[in-house]
Amino acid sequence: MKYQIILRPEPEGGYTVMVPSLPGCITWGKNLKHARKMAVEAIAGYLEVLGDINEPIPDPDDLLLTTVTV
Repeated sequence: MKYQIILRPEPEGGYTVMVPSLPGCITWGKNLKHARKMAVEAIAGYLEVLGDINEPIPDPDDLLLTTVTV
């Protein structure tokens, strides 16, 4: 499965990684390469836990991403 991630640069360095399709699935990496690696590990762990507790795995295609102007 392919999950979209959001990479947010942090003022102190590194990147926070959020996975919008998986609520609460957040990690961090010291650079972009490390952040992507950590995202894969976080997603795999998240999906493993869902399987362990017999919860459905969210479909990444159910997500709608857009922007708004404020």
